[in-house]
Amino acid sequence: MSLKREREEIEDDEDNEDEVTVKFRRGRVVEDRRSRHCPYLDTINRSVLDFDFEKLCSISLSHINVYACLICGKYFQGRGQKSHAYTHSVQFSHHVFLNLHTLKFYCLPDNYEIIDSSLEDITYVLKPTFTKQHIEGLDKHGKLYRAYDGTTYLPGIVGLNNIKANDYANAVLQAFSNVPPLRNYFLEEENYRDIRRPPGDIMFLLVQRFGELMRKLWNPRNFKAHVSPHEMLQAVVLCSKKNFQITKQGDAVDFMTWFLNAMHGALGGTKKKPSILTKVFQGSMRIFSKKLPHPDLPPEEKEALLVTEEYQEQMSESTFLFLTLDLPTAPLYKDEKEQLIIPQVPLFNILGKFNGSTEKEYKTYKENFLKRFQLTKLPPYLIFCIKRFTKNNFFVEKNPTIVNFPITNVDLREYLTEEAQATEKNTTYDLIANVVHDGKPTEGSYRIHVLHHGTGKWYEMQDLQVTDILPQMITLSEAYIQIWKRQD
Repeated sequence: MSLKREREEIEDDEDNEDEVTVKFRRGRVVEDRRSRHCPYLDTINRSVLDFDFEKLCSISLSHINVYACLICGKYFQGRGQKSHAYTHSVQFSHHVFLNLHTLKFYCLPDNYEIIDSSLEDITYVLKPTFTKQHIEGLDKHGKLYRAYDGTTYLPGIVGLNNIKANDYANAVLQAFSNVPPLRNYFLEEENYRDIRRPPGDIMFLLVQRFGELMRKLWNPRNFKAHVSPHEMLQAVVLCSKKNFQITKQGDAVDFMTWFLNAMHGALGGTKKKPSILTKVFQGSMRIFSKKLPHPDLPPEEKEALLVTEEYQEQMSESTFLFLTLDLPTAPLYKDEKEQLIIPQVPLFNILGKFNGSTEKEYKTYKENFLKRFQLTKLPPYLIFCIKRFTKNNFFVEKNPTIVNFPITNVDLREYLTEEAQATEKNTTYDLIANVVHDGKPTEGSYRIHVLHHGTGKWYEMQDLQVTDILPQMITLSEAYIQIWKRQD
């Protein structure tokens, strides 16, 4: 077999082999082709490079052995002579390609590896990495960085693309991205890389994609000042069995509830075994529950039942990842000037649910219960969900009540049991994220206010729009989800 023929056959086969095998098989057929200087590096167009989307060949839709053309930004499979990348390089004279898995650069159709330090910025955008020192400094300064397209941005305060109707997920992901211990855990891949999962388990994909998204949002060397959550949302659609979609508006609290539980399970967490999510968000409470007799029973029967053991108050302990706060019913009538009054309620009024004495009736399809709640342990980061939506048989109603809350120094000591008050040192919280729902119940849109810890400034983000905002404006919004940080 001629040397030329042998070389061609090796190149066709070697795409599916690792580097060591290739070097061994080649022997001296193609000696040190990696060190060859590439004359086409100046044709690379960094402004079209976008690694946020699914790594699929644009022709075969395969995700195996995919290369990015660094001149037009499209993805192609393989680099052997019959591959899509090879054909593209000959047809359009685009010569520089990056293997999206191995992070190696190649020149096609000549098929040699390019080793050049000037390409390091491209691999960093594809796969950002963070040192412990870098992570420790994230919340200590507010340094602005300049993206390749010329825009300046603060890492972490970066717009997320709304692909069609995924702003409900964007707002929740942005909120979690600004919880420092959660963010720091996912910025270092080695924290979760070796977690063992059963074979065929797809839920770990959620963890991997969330980690990738965190690293992109906090990347100080981005080519553009926004990020597309496409791969993250593809994982959400797959892992939630299409309960949450990119193309259909969802509910941010429903998504957050599912996401917290799914991530906890995917990280190997159970009821007894903690994960980073339970370490950050989990508190505990006492629930006092008393069964009520059926309202249609005669009074004598009711009195007789109330004495029995079944109708005595029961106490149970329960953990929580967030607290649901109920709003008072909104008024139905307009005022004299034919304007609907927008009702307001102080945060401490709706927190009264957890003072241990406020009773609330809960109905199931066959039984009624009176319940009261008292907190026994407060987490480092506390999530409030303000219940704005009620569903009946026909439609969903939204309660527009504005909750008046201070941005800092909310003390929750009075909602703890006496024993917990003695053991919990710090019970004061500051707001760090506020998710808002605007508009009608089923349509509407979401935006989020986040505190940048390095600068102490507040920012409003709605999809790709990022603007700074005065703290006093935050309290005027229809808050839906809030994350509070304990003062330690």
